[in-house]
Amino acid sequence: MEASHQQMRVTVEAVIQAPVEKVWRYWSEPEHITKWNQASETWHAPFSENDLRVGGKFLTRMEAKDGSMGFDFGGVYDAVKLHEQISYTLGDGRKVDISFVAQGNETKVVEIFDAESTHSIEMQQAGWQAILDNFKRYTEEF
Repeated sequence: MEASHQQMRVTVEAVIQAPVEKVWRYWSEPEHITKWNQASETWHAPFSENDLRVGGKFLTRMEAKDGSMGFDFGGVYDAVKLHEQISYTLGDGRKVDISFVAQGNETKVVEIFDAESTHSIEMQQAGWQAILDNFKRYTEEF
């Protein structure tokens, strides 16, 4: 990893029109994760498993619907505070911190992640934001 990218942290956020209990459930339960965890309509998440506890592992399979490409997105949880915070380390060593801020009937979700050196910062931010926006749509709709 290039040194310049190692310290680069990227933030995405969204305010979801739902109470924190629902947001937390939809964020962490595999039957929901497979419904929202993709950046565009041409991708999907056919499989997800999640052991949401410190030291627990998670894995979501992300694939293009046409089968042309896919990858496993997974890691290990470093911190879990119910309805407040999730932190994890990805398989490549990058760190991700997620805050859930209860604001009455809405919840602010803030994700801060270590950038990788393959894609531009703008592209990574756009991709993560698209997935978060998808989560917002799904959680508010169902």
